Amino acid sequence: MTVFVIGAGPGAADLLTLRGAEILGRCQVCLYAGSLVPPEMLTHCPDGAELVDTRHMLLDDIIETIARVHREGKDVARLHSGDPSLYSAVAEQHRRLTALEIPVEIVPGVPAFAAAAAALDTELTVPTVGQSLLITRVSTLSTDMPPGESLGELARTGVTLALHLAAHQASQIVETLVPHYGSDCPTATVAFASRDNQQIVRCSLGELANTLETAGIARTAVIFVGRVLAAERFDDSYLYSKARMTKLRQP
Repeated sequence: MTVFVIGAGPGAADLLTLRGAEILGRCQVCLYAGSLVPPEMLTHCPDGAELVDTRHMLLDDIIETIARVHREGKDVARLHSGDPSLYSAVAEQHRRLTALEIPVEIVPGVPAFAAAAAALDTELTVPTVGQSLLITRVSTLSTDMPPGESLGELARTGVTLALHLAAHQASQIVETLVPHYGSDCPTATVAFASRDNQQIVRCSLGELANTLETAGIARTAVIFVGRVLAAERFDDSYLYSKARMTKLRQP
């Protein structure tokens, strides 16, 4: 049997990938985080499937459940919100399952920052304005940032930021970023991207803390910081240029 770690996407049930839906449809057991995964996604599971809500389970209990199903010779769908490659807490599960010689296959999902950018109707890499996106978070009591990855150190690059799990520290974010980006730098925050209760807030960096507090946004949000968010004057991409087309037509 195999454990399929499936990215459920940012929230909207129809953002589950076709591959994810197909695998859900043939797994006899599905472990999912009930606080994050919409119940509509579970309709893809086959009739009679064992559905296990892991929201109140310890890691040991989750691994033991999977190990028990493995002994029964059944495939397992481990449904995670977003994409398993970002802030999913998959690494520690994968490590333990590998130690138990239980096969694991990861199925990618739509990441939250991509859904948030779509909600903003914007491209995050604009020609001649910004061609990089730095995805990061801030230190918390539960997870500190490794050496060299503090927000202040990363901000020295000046590239567009996508801050996850950070809305509750808006004041500290402003204090840290203003020296590098300027208080007038555009920001855009999307809370609960793709869901029915989605919120979008745009403001300057200097106004971020007060704006998020007024909007009541303190969790489940992506904060973008960068000049690309207000880019108007920029060159067209080389992709559509006459020079490129001429080159492609050359024998």
